[in-house]
Amino acid sequence: MTAASTFTFRASLGDMDPESSAYMALQPPPPATPPTPEMAREGMRRARPFNQPDLPHVAMTREYAVPGKGGTFQVRYYRGVRTFPDEALPVQVYFHGGGWVIGDLDSHDWLCRAVANAANCAVVSVDYRLAPEHRFPAAFDDAVTATQWVAAHATMLNVDPSRISVGGDSAGGNLAATVALALRDDAKVKLRAQILTYPITDLTFTYDQRFEKGVALTNGGMRDFIDHYVPGIAQRRDWRCSPLLAPSLKGLPPALVILAGFDPLYDEGEAYATRLKAEGVAVTVKHFPGQMHGFVSRPKLLPKSLDAIADITAFMAAHS
Repeated sequence: MTAASTFTFRASLGDMDPESSAYMALQPPPPATPPTPEMAREGMRRARPFNQPDLPHVAMTREYAVPGKGGTFQVRYYRGVRTFPDEALPVQVYFHGGGWVIGDLDSHDWLCRAVANAANCAVVSVDYRLAPEHRFPAAFDDAVTATQWVAAHATMLNVDPSRISVGGDSAGGNLAATVALALRDDAKVKLRAQILTYPITDLTFTYDQRFEKGVALTNGGMRDFIDHYVPGIAQRRDWRCSPLLAPSLKGLPPALVILAGFDPLYDEGEAYATRLKAEGVAVTVKHFPGQMHGFVSRPKLLPKSLDAIADITAFMAAHS
């Protein structure tokens, strides 16, 4: 049984923005069988030049190795192009999307650069471990560790430890939400904001899942990702992967929730925003009714991504 929807917008395929419709028309038909993780990763790499324009210049980038529970992983550090070298910047710790299975530092390189430049901030992008090679809670553990590492190394990174936010898209939005929960009572890391772009919030499929075809992410594709990351059904109720099911959301940092109309995750994203607000968290919701899942990382073909980045920039400015 699905939960009653509180949707403010119920998308049908005829309502899709022209740019999104044109994008979907260019896509090949889905394969008869689901792609392997390796095939999906290669497909994402090949699609990158078609989805993203040339990389914007930033003041600097640098990669660091971070020791984690499962070994060392990489993070990539950016400083916005209009920032001063001696300025302790606000910083967003960013977790890329890709269903915990695909994506890497390069898949979201353009987006991290764009946010750093637009918000005059630093961004630390996290190359967390992927499933199915590393199942839950590996990605969650790396996300928490990376955020704690940024706070502990604020002087080295020349960022302000009192102005740390977390953000991410899709599976990365899930990680940002769960990191905010994990660090809610951490005296050493006081998050200023959480930016959740079409986040995954409930792995139990409690909420309506409305798209089987015609969109970038389908119900079946989402189930495949979840099966790779959290194969155990009972584990999917753990708040570390299903933040919507956490016992309490009180005391969390202000949240920006960005939702796309053509997305099987819309209902659970809106439900999370609704519950945050009900439990006293300051929430801003931005609806993009004609857009599909993943639009923010496809700026070359879907210009509405720039509007979402402007929303992120404004929210960071108000909470940093």
